[in-house]
Amino acid sequence: MKRNYAGLKPVRTAIFVPGNRLDRVDKAINTDADAVIIDLEDSVPLDQKEEIRPGVHRKLVEHKKRKIIVRVNALDSEFIKGDLESIILENLFGIMVPKVEDPFHIQEINGLILDLETSKGIKQGSIWIIPLIESAKGIQNIFRILSQKINPVRLFTAAFGAADYSLDLGIELTKDITQFDYARSRIAIACRASGIEPPLDTPSMLDLKDKDGLAAQAKRAKELGFQGKLCIHPNQIEICNEIFFPSKEEILHARRVVEAFDEAEAKGIAAIQLEGKFIDMPVVEQARRILSLLV
Repeated sequence: MKRNYAGLKPVRTAIFVPGNRLDRVDKAINTDADAVIIDLEDSVPLDQKEEIRPGVHRKLVEHKKRKIIVRVNALDSEFIKGDLESIILENLFGIMVPKVEDPFHIQEINGLILDLETSKGIKQGSIWIIPLIESAKGIQNIFRILSQKINPVRLFTAAFGAADYSLDLGIELTKDITQFDYARSRIAIACRASGIEPPLDTPSMLDLKDKDGLAAQAKRAKELGFQGKLCIHPNQIEICNEIFFPSKEEILHARRVVEAFDEAEAKGIAAIQLEGKFIDMPVVEQARRILSLLV
């Protein structure tokens, strides 16, 4: 069964907020981020992982009209089933699953979500899955992971986690914007080849005050095929929202391309020149994609 992604708006920014800081959840909800990720994993101490669930549940109910994703604990942890039981609710946008390395992980999380949707009377398949790829094995298996056939279809996209990926490879996390080109390219290509939405890039973590560095990272990710970026501070949102949205120049050019092509096609012409550049169907489709973001 094929899932229709047409009605989904791109996620340019998704901001993480610790599940044990409910005051920050409210602040994140009021930002301009396209999505809020309530984190039950890395930012929550072990002795708080169970006690925070009722508060997170309340926030999900309170902000059910907002696009909220919950990052649960890993599938092999003792917390996963309790996490899901507390946060599987109607109108929850999605669940981010950390440390996904194998196609079986997609089957496993889908089965757990499906059982809870069924028992709670929630429409099956309404909650999206976003696997977080943050290891060498995850990168190596990325196409098999994202092309895994599950019913109902619920893979929205994938996200890249550079911190754990660097740790896994035993390398230093640097400000070099090309450091993760291979991993990013593998993820972006696998998303496209699997027919799911473009991926979300790793957060910028080394220097929260380095706006130029953040912008450079975001631009590089966009060039490689990402739809947006994970954020860990509100001051990162505006920069990434702007970068992952078409510029005025891109929008104007896209409109000229589509108008010129439609006019030529009406005359039986399939390839034209516009402003000295060759315009054929792939160029037109790209222009139409840009214009679709404005709706």
